[in-house]
Amino acid sequence: MFLLVSPDRWRQVKVWIPPVAWAALIFVFSEQTFSGANTSRILQPLLRYLLPPISASDIEIVHLLLRKVGHFVEYFILAALITRALCQPTPHDVSARHLALAVALAALYAISDEWHQALVPNRSASGVDVLIDVFGAICGIFWFRLRNPGKRRAGR
Repeated sequence: MFLLVSPDRWRQVKVWIPPVAWAALIFVFSEQTFSGANTSRILQPLLRYLLPPISASDIEIVHLLLRKVGHFVEYFILAALITRALCQPTPHDVSARHLALAVALAALYAISDEWHQALVPNRSASGVDVLIDVFGAICGIFWFRLRNPGKRRAGR
C-alpha cells in the first residue's frame, strides 16, 4: 500500500493540494526575483515594443497596475481554491461559513505574505497590497458561489 491513509482521508487531503500548491506559488512570487525592479526589466521593454508612443512615466504606471492586478488575481484564485476545498465533497453546498472562512484564510495568508516580503531584500510590505489581496479573495469566493449554485444556507 502506497499510503497508510484510508481512501476517505486521502480524498480529504487531496482537495487541499491545489490551494497549498497555489499558496506556495504566491510565496515564490514574493521572493526577490519577482521584485518590481526585476519585473520592470521584462515588462518595460515589452510595453515599449507594444506601445511605442507611451511615455516612460506611463510605462511605470502600467507596470505598477499590472503588478497590482497580479495581487488581485493571485488571491482571487487562492480563495476560490480554498472555498472548493472547504466545500468538498459537495461543492454545490456552499455555506456562508465556508465563504467567510475562505476569505479569512486568504487574508491571513496575504498578511503573512507581506510580512515575508518585509524580510526579503529589495522587497517591502504594503498594507495596500493586503487590501487588494483581500478584495481579490472576496471576488474569488463570490465567483465560486456563482459557479456553484445550489442549496443556499445561512451558515453551518
